[in-house]
Amino acid sequence: SVTVVMAVCSSFSLDSTLQISADMAAFLQQLRRKVTVGVVGGSDFGKIKEQLGDDVVEKFDYVFPENGLVAYKDGKFLSKQNIQGHLGEDILQDVINYCLSYIAKIKLPKKRGTFIEFRNGMLNVSPIGRSCSQEERIEFYELDKKEHIREKFVADLQREFAGKGLTFSIGGQISIDVFPDGWDKRYCLGIVTKDDYKTIYFFGDKTMPGGNDYEIFTDSRTEGHSVTSPEDTRRICEELFFK
Repeated sequence: SVTVVMAVCSSFSLDSTLQISADMAAFLQQLRRKVTVGVVGGSDFGKIKEQLGDDVVEKFDYVFPENGLVAYKDGKFLSKQNIQGHLGEDILQDVINYCLSYIAKIKLPKKRGTFIEFRNGMLNVSPIGRSCSQEERIEFYELDKKEHIREKFVADLQREFAGKGLTFSIGGQISIDVFPDGWDKRYCLGIVTKDDYKTIYFFGDKTMPGGNDYEIFTDSRTEGHSVTSPEDTRRICEELFFK
């Protein structure tokens, strides 16, 4: 295969917490007969399995949880990085303490639990808390679109930790990803490009500056496509690969 399609998880289902539809899952298997297909997400492997199925590593040629800091290829585990070894405990605790302090000062319609989730390659910070229900998640997301809660939080973190080698980006519907510079979704490209593909197509929905697909979407190694739904991803893939 001379082409690889990389898509962010939410390009395959409605959002990062909902399971892929049977139609979309079947289409992706058809697509794999034409091109190599990979998936990259900021979420950990458990959440990617919830969304794309327990057999996700068999269903895709590449699976990259946590932006590729955890990597699977051809059904097998490939590699893993970790944030604490890279940053050190001092800076990590400074970020965690600062985020908890900032969240404590925000008044929201609802607050739940798990405000910071510690992953291999990043901290995932959520003002509402990751244990919110689907309804509460949507309520926060709609409020955030109006009041730019996460955008203001990111701007504050960028000021506070300027020069510390950290990137802060808006991910999904309720959270912010915090990781070392260069550990965004481009990280997976370092793995894919070793396999010498002619073209790498990327599909993502958070492709605006500050969104967690922006860097890989604009990278010179990819042909980026901004999508709004799984149907959008399918339509473009049909135009590109089935005509």
